[in-house]
Amino acid sequence: MRIITIIGARPQFIKAAMLSQAIRQRQAEDCPIQEKILHTGQHYDYEMSDIFFTELGIPAPAWHLGCSTSVDEMVQNIIPILQEERPDMVVVYGDTNSTLAGALAASHCNIPIAHIEAGLRSYTDMAEEHNRVATDRLAHWLFCPTSTAVDNLHKEGITQRVYQVGDIMYDAAIQVGLMPSSILDRLDISAPYLLATVHRAENTDRTERLAHILTAFARLNRLIILPLHPRTRKVISAHPELQQLLQQAANIRVIDSVGYADIATLEKNAYCILTDSGGIQKEAYFHRTPCITLREETEWVETVQTGWNTLVGTDIHRILSAVNNVRRPQQEITEYGSGTTARQIVDILCAF
Repeated sequence: MRIITIIGARPQFIKAAMLSQAIRQRQAEDCPIQEKILHTGQHYDYEMSDIFFTELGIPAPAWHLGCSTSVDEMVQNIIPILQEERPDMVVVYGDTNSTLAGALAASHCNIPIAHIEAGLRSYTDMAEEHNRVATDRLAHWLFCPTSTAVDNLHKEGITQRVYQVGDIMYDAAIQVGLMPSSILDRLDISAPYLLATVHRAENTDRTERLAHILTAFARLNRLIILPLHPRTRKVISAHPELQQLLQQAANIRVIDSVGYADIATLEKNAYCILTDSGGIQKEAYFHRTPCITLREETEWVETVQTGWNTLVGTDIHRILSAVNNVRRPQQEITEYGSGTTARQIVDILCAF
């Protein structure tokens, strides 16, 4: 059985590492399964891409398209590859433009699609929601992390080949605990700190929202470690008022994007995390660090229901209040599995 895995963004690299590892294990046992990786180039610099391949032992991509973020460009470049290779299936992850492009190209070539992290919904009009809904419509196998994701698909009439397998990111969270990181020593952090990440288009493309977030950060009487996403850095550099906000905030320490072991160490040791990232909301819980989400909704409703995550949008007062009232809940989330999600997925695909 031949698989082409299509990836292009940081969270997908981490998930793909877990699946590739499980594929190699099954290959060594009894399943004649081969995987080739196609990298769209959506995240293309070292800190957002290459470091994850090196650090997590992901097989080198057979193709690197360098397409950045254009879905149409990706599709046009992926189709000839699929037509020549004719794999038995295409695997896509999550909700990025690379996800949708891979699904559209595979559908065009009549190749079955496996969607890992299927069924998530925020019920908002944002690009990620459109990507995940369209991909779920095209997928042949839908691997859901939670019962809520399964229910979402059932409500939309999708009931065939829907599997609840847990969260493949939890597989990675368990393994990263074995990986060394010197990030705290390198940053010489001696006081309790907050970790913050901001990258979603809804927050970076609207200057007033990003200004509210940075203003709230500046008013917090705590050290904030801010690994700056390339998209966010570009927006800030284009707006002098945002540059001034950041420069005048003595408590905000901007660093470059870091690898998975480093970000996991920062997450695990933070007082709390402020983020608009779906993946980091879950990683916060995996490391039992309270999370404050800079959005009005989340696909990971379990984190809110159990008290590990608080939704605040970009309202300055809500952000400040949430940080000042942080608590560590006792309730656990059992649906994310026990670290065997990748193996379950490969077992199902090998039965194809």
